[in-house]
Amino acid sequence: MAGPTGRGDSLGAALGDLLRSQVTPRHRLSSYTAKHWHAQLSQLTATHRGHQALEDAGLHVTTKTLVNWLSDAEYNVRRNYRDLIHTAYENTAIVPADPIPDHIKRGQYEISGVVRTGDDERTRGTVDAAPLRIDGSRGNWDEIEELWLAGELTDDEFEDHFIDDVIVEDIGEGTDGWEFPGASYSVEVR
Repeated sequence: MAGPTGRGDSLGAALGDLLRSQVTPRHRLSSYTAKHWHAQLSQLTATHRGHQALEDAGLHVTTKTLVNWLSDAEYNVRRNYRDLIHTAYENTAIVPADPIPDHIKRGQYEISGVVRTGDDERTRGTVDAAPLRIDGSRGNWDEIEELWLAGELTDDEFEDHFIDDVIVEDIGEGTDGWEFPGASYSVEVR
């Protein structure tokens, strides 16, 4: 039975497509675009989540002070308060990434596309060559997950770490390292 599959123009792009099909990446909410402290404060005080973010950021003022700030965009608010409002706003605007689930980290991978190790280059996942099979449970996913959670896991980073931390950990260095020079890949995890 086929499992989740990712496709892309590189191994990293296919891996990224697979991961994004399973969990939500770190992202910014499109409705959070305010630049001025007053607009940010107005948006934050409109929701319970925003009030909580202000409290978590350390903004502790009386209701009267908050009303004064909200009633006058030109009110002279101290810089440290403006910084706390901005911090709360950014914390609310960013939705954290879901952690990488176990079925991804422990899955059996089948990689189809051009695979090269040393002088051996072939298109895997065809009638002539089976997909490259990798046991994800033998890999070290720590750096991949750290980059993912920080919102910094690019396709190139994913490919590099997957090769070094998952493929090499499972089946070794290959004849002369692993390369994926093709222009079309699919990655299925079972």
